[in-house]
Amino acid sequence: MRICIYGAGAIGAGLGVQLSLAGQDVTLIARGPHLAAMQKNGVKLLIDGEERVAHPRCIENPADAGPQDYIIITLKAHSLPGIADTIKSMLDPDTAVVTGVNGIPWWYFYKLSGPYENHKLESVDPDGKFWDAVGPERAIGFVVYPAAEIVEPGVIRHIEGDRYTMGEPDGQPSERTGKLCAALKDAGFKSRVRDNIRDDIWIKLWGNLCFNPISALTHATLDKVAGDEGTSDVCRLMMLEAQEIGEKLGAKFRVNVDRRLAGGAAVGAHKTSMLQDLETGRPMEIDALVTVVQELGTLVAVPTPTIDIVLALIQQRARVAGTY
Repeated sequence: MRICIYGAGAIGAGLGVQLSLAGQDVTLIARGPHLAAMQKNGVKLLIDGEERVAHPRCIENPADAGPQDYIIITLKAHSLPGIADTIKSMLDPDTAVVTGVNGIPWWYFYKLSGPYENHKLESVDPDGKFWDAVGPERAIGFVVYPAAEIVEPGVIRHIEGDRYTMGEPDGQPSERTGKLCAALKDAGFKSRVRDNIRDDIWIKLWGNLCFNPISALTHATLDKVAGDEGTSDVCRLMMLEAQEIGEKLGAKFRVNVDRRLAGGAAVGAHKTSMLQDLETGRPMEIDALVTVVQELGTLVAVPTPTIDIVLALIQQRARVAGTY
């Protein structure tokens, strides 16, 4: 299969190594010194005490990739509108676009039965640019659980996790999800197809919604954000607001708030992605993780007072840092 990973940072490049070594035709899209190192030396993955090296095609310009069977997007969510035009060169009639980004995805309301079907989310896809350019019928939901980091250009260290969950927006089994799931399993991952991928999206978002902005505001690691009484109380309020919204949209939460908080605290002294982005001067994923929940709350008439306060604070923090 022709698989392009658009945004081959730590997660994307690590995924590309495993798929390439399993025999898939992999193209990685990246830029800068990381791309140059991968082009020169291949991609090195440090995992389970060993070093794995693969040599997938590594490019900067999507036009050089050619048509793909699957495009797995592992960019930050706020980058999607900017690639709406460039991704078109990789599409053929059957290309699937697999959105492995954090937060509520751009296609969320596609084939979601009810009054909001085909509603477009302004906070994650302004003016429906990505929806219109790509087409929601191409979308496969994809939840990424592994954690990894770039230790130097072209070198990825796997930290934890080996699960990738996917599903069609309408929840039905399909040949394309079956093939992708099988490819991931062949590459050594734990993968499964869900009949309601939105439930998995909400469970992951549930933590990111509060852990990320609070960590960026306080500079506390995840164990402190989720484990200390004061910040965990703020997290709980945000999560309860989000749960009411998700349930109004038909999502089912398989765990309760306390268990999700305990899971976050158990990760330990980990800096969230939002805190890491703040410290390195990169834009933070505020809109896909927080603003979108506020937007959904307005849509379904659920008040979000705690989310509103934290959102205002993290937006101001980003403005001060010059990254919003």
